[in-house]
Amino acid sequence: MAVAQLGQSLDGRIATESGHSHYINGLESRIHLHRLRALVEAVVVGAGTACEDNPQLTVRHVTGPQPVRVILDPSGRVPADLQLFHDGAAPTLHLHGEDVEPAGPVGAHVSRQTLPLRDGGFTPAAVLDALAQRGLMRVLIEGGGITVSRFLEAGVLDRLHLMVAPLLIGSGRPGLVTTPIATLSEALRPVTRTFRCGDDTLFDLDLTRTGAP
Repeated sequence: MAVAQLGQSLDGRIATESGHSHYINGLESRIHLHRLRALVEAVVVGAGTACEDNPQLTVRHVTGPQPVRVILDPSGRVPADLQLFHDGAAPTLHLHGEDVEPAGPVGAHVSRQTLPLRDGGFTPAAVLDALAQRGLMRVLIEGGGITVSRFLEAGVLDRLHLMVAPLLIGSGRPGLVTTPIATLSEALRPVTRTFRCGDDTLFDLDLTRTGAP
């Protein structure tokens, strides 16, 4: 099972143009995200999110097990001084491209594995297959927008959680960016539920089921 989550504004932005995103969503939404982390076996972020946010990717707002933290780093641009490479708070997997020499040294809790590249990146299916071979079957794709968009367009997500905050950023970084479509008949129409989460609204999209147009 693969589920993704994005926190965004009403106008679909996940950060300002400068990359500032802390915090678009409120505390209740962050608790929900930590609950998701506690329910999965691996939490995945791309190199851009790792470099810009220096995230912990741990369960802190709820009680639960720590997932394996997975960094997608096709070009080996993630620096070795990231806190998750040294904090020992949870097992960490650094996936990097072939013929890439990742920066080091890192902590003993960090494992590294190469994956083949296609068009300069990893295919989402290859990432999930690599995690499944390690027994990591429940996976959360946490960010950023480009990474979530690639997994969505590849058709490998079972669910997508969009946590929408009641604010308008106006300009900035969009959440989902996929191949343009010509008509609305080509749009995805997943079965959707909504939940209040503090001041935010959670859209729970079941990507395995399609609603009526």
